[in-house]
Amino acid sequence: MSRRSRNSRVWRYVWGGMRRDADEWSRDRSEFSDSDSEADFSAVVVPPVPSAVPVTGESYCGCDSQAENSYNPRLRGFHQVKDCHCGEDDQEFDWVWDGNGGSTATLLSCEDRKVNFHSDYSCGTAAIRGSRELAEGQHFWEIKMTSPVYGTDMMVGIGTFDVNLDKYRHSFCSLLGKDADSWGLSYTGLLHHKGDKMNFSSRFGQGSIIGIHLDTWHGTLTFFKNRKCIGVASAELQNKKFYPMACSTAAKSSMKVIRSCSASTSLLYLCCARLRQLMPDCMDTLDVLPLPPGLRQLLHNKLGWVLSLNSGSREEAAEGPELPSRSPAPPSAGPSSSESDSEGCTTDLEACRRKRCRWT
Repeated sequence: MSRRSRNSRVWRYVWGGMRRDADEWSRDRSEFSDSDSEADFSAVVVPPVPSAVPVTGESYCGCDSQAENSYNPRLRGFHQVKDCHCGEDDQEFDWVWDGNGGSTATLLSCEDRKVNFHSDYSCGTAAIRGSRELAEGQHFWEIKMTSPVYGTDMMVGIGTFDVNLDKYRHSFCSLLGKDADSWGLSYTGLLHHKGDKMNFSSRFGQGSIIGIHLDTWHGTLTFFKNRKCIGVASAELQNKKFYPMACSTAAKSSMKVIRSCSASTSLLYLCCARLRQLMPDCMDTLDVLPLPPGLRQLLHNKLGWVLSLNSGSREEAAEGPELPSRSPAPPSAGPSSSESDSEGCTTDLEACRRKRCRWT
């Protein structure tokens, strides 16, 4: 009993000394503090630090290969078991990545459709542009994230030839949208232009397919995620010439062009865009419409991308404040309710059949 009481007295002395030291430290701090010399950091908003953990759960498909990517903290890297080729159906491409129009930290493969950034390690921002200038007409392309998406920024977008792609090779930044000559969508969901940024969409990660539609006739730039419309990023792009662009600060990151097509703004295009607007998103326009086989094949070859665009209900951001209102993306289609595609399919199918009866 005497030993226990002695130990308890010792601990009381220890804790009492710690309390006295803490009280003296707080008293000294209050005596020497000065409101003019110390800044008030309560209202300062600290920007979030870019995460070294890649974005997951945003893939276009549900392949097991996306779930097999693992991060090993001991190896300080990512291990990818195998590639996913879902959504890569096109065989002809209007443009690929330009091997002479990229940063020094880029490497091309897959017939110049896949770009690898920072093959060994990253010391800055690498960027690349497409091999063809997007002149007058309608241009649509899709870029698939084929590696873990993480780091300061990984972006897709457009820019003029004046954009210096090697300017920030020794610094980490969001290159696209840093000036007035480029627009960029970050994997964090932020839209960048003229050095400003705004919440535009939810994040995208490995396996995500980002579609971009540049309409030089109406001067609009529209983004898609996993073949669903996000919204219109800009509506004043007439009489300008752009290149498709992408950039990354992440080591051993990669992106792949899985579709690049264009068409003139003809009556045929406008009719196809209007048909896509009238059809529900859950239905294949070419399969539903009573078209002759020859015409169906012609439309599939020339304007199949127009008839397959899904822009009914724009996705809502999963994080952050409420998104600012944006103009609907042409061509738009589908129900405006918040129901899922499967829930609203029955009603839309019946309405479509009624329309077919009136057309025929």
